[in-house]
Amino acid sequence: MTLSAAEKLRRLYDQFIADDHVLIVINADPDAIASAMAIKRLLWRKVAGVTISNINVIKRPDNLAMIRLLGVNLVHEDKIDPSRFTRFVIVDSQPNHHERFLKFNFDVVIDHHPNTSPSIPFEDIRPSYGATASMMTEYLRAAKIKPSTNLATGLFYAIKTDTSNFERQTLIEDVRAFQFLFRHINIHLAQKIERSEIPIDFLKYFKAALISMKRRKGRVYVHLGNISNPDVCVLIADFFMRVSSVTWSIISGLYAHKLIIVFRNDGIRKDAGKVAKGSFGNIGSAGGHKNMARSEIPIADLQDHVDYENEQKLLKWVIHQIEKNAGKK
Repeated sequence: MTLSAAEKLRRLYDQFIADDHVLIVINADPDAIASAMAIKRLLWRKVAGVTISNINVIKRPDNLAMIRLLGVNLVHEDKIDPSRFTRFVIVDSQPNHHERFLKFNFDVVIDHHPNTSPSIPFEDIRPSYGATASMMTEYLRAAKIKPSTNLATGLFYAIKTDTSNFERQTLIEDVRAFQFLFRHINIHLAQKIERSEIPIDFLKYFKAALISMKRRKGRVYVHLGNISNPDVCVLIADFFMRVSSVTWSIISGLYAHKLIIVFRNDGIRKDAGKVAKGSFGNIGSAGGHKNMARSEIPIADLQDHVDYENEQKLLKWVIHQIEKNAGKK
């Protein structure tokens, strides 16, 4: 049975009481940040307090610009005492997507990624949507809340980002949310976030990627070695997808005792999420959408398969695993 937006909102509100102290836990990116902002607005004056906590270190320029320009207050998970909170919410992710989520017993999950969630009191998971921000816009509209300029701008930018300006998987609901938000945004603020500068220390990774990239027909493979932040893999993967002859971009790096692998493709022939899961799901976390995916493999598990300290051998192993599952076309 398909529930109306009003019924979903009612069931969401049923999870909370006035005395609740709510913690929203996110893996911070534009969609997660904006969706957390929307939850906080929905719960305004309905609970005793709401805190947003990020599990990751935020270094990506657009994320930092978004937080600063929209006035988002985040507290890193390391500084959170779960015993201070009575309700826990996760948006734009699910509990088993990252080990840091496992310390919390979530009451609410709202996400647009494929469903891997354990049973949770309130679940709203819609993999067909292009962005969780589109779902949160529906909740705001059902609550008859006119979003503030900052909230609308955040949700607007999140939809743009997660749909890659509607080039990736979307529904008409994403378009409707985008159109609704456009009436309430500050377009100059959105442009300032979008055009945020790349830190100069990231340029060395672009140089390394251009020098060391391996091409297999329309695929570009790069291993960056040790990286200061996994977001650099995302930036470089997106960069290579702008090259006319590239249909796949697979960028890896070692960070926090893990091998991070970011997948991008043109969404035409193959499913990046399925390729990621088929290639690395047996030794780490892996999954995503048709044209974007990610895998994280603990070094402790990786060393049983390849000499991870040898960058050439590691890249060859990554290529072999992917081509074994994606096919050579």
